[in-house]
Amino acid sequence: MASTPVGLVGSGEFTPATEAVDLELLKGRPQRVVFLPTAAAPEGETTLRYWTDLGTTHYRRLGIPAQPLMVRTREDAFSAALAAEIEGAGLIYLSGGDPAYLAATVTGTAVGDAIREAWTKGTAVAGCSAGAVALMERVPDVRAAGRPFVEGLGLVTGMMLLPHFDQLEKWVPGVTEWALQALPAGTELLGVEEDTALVGGPREWRVLGRQRAWKLSRDGAHRSFAAGEVLDLGAGSAASRPA
Repeated sequence: MASTPVGLVGSGEFTPATEAVDLELLKGRPQRVVFLPTAAAPEGETTLRYWTDLGTTHYRRLGIPAQPLMVRTREDAFSAALAAEIEGAGLIYLSGGDPAYLAATVTGTAVGDAIREAWTKGTAVAGCSAGAVALMERVPDVRAAGRPFVEGLGLVTGMMLLPHFDQLEKWVPGVTEWALQALPAGTELLGVEEDTALVGGPREWRVLGRQRAWKLSRDGAHRSFAAGEVLDLGAGSAASRPA
């Protein structure tokens, strides 16, 4: 696994179901979290307040100081003062909402650059649902298949991600086939079920949580990975071994 891990959470930010993911990512790192509710900004202040309260309560329960970073707009993301708040964090967490909005708001800004710099220096980074998708190189909006991809933060390469994978087809029928057809050459498509995460990178990802992760294939030979197994992107679709 990479020396500085990434967490890709299918769902369950700030809930007891994924506490183990936070604790794993914070191992050996400063016990301080900065979390961005940016992906939920289009839903308004009530929703933002919900996420900030939930995140603050979650990390208080874990005994870890946590600070919401209120990046609502791209203008906010150019704030040097907000970017400076990232320094010294052991974990940066991007919560859910609209993945394309999150990516378009943060990528190529002072805050986006600060996230990448912190990660290269050893700060773990995690995203849940939209937050996980925004960590890719190219970010689709699965709710609007015709919407153009936008540039993502690019901490995770060679991958496209479908969060909420055990529920997603119920919400957006045909989304898995659409994603497989839209998949750029040299890119793997992974699905992560709810209350489940992939932790690691860039090629080896350990499954944590109560459900499964999936490596998806155009020929329908999808492969699932249970908690404790390692999904190895470099070893072909049949690769699976215990952590």
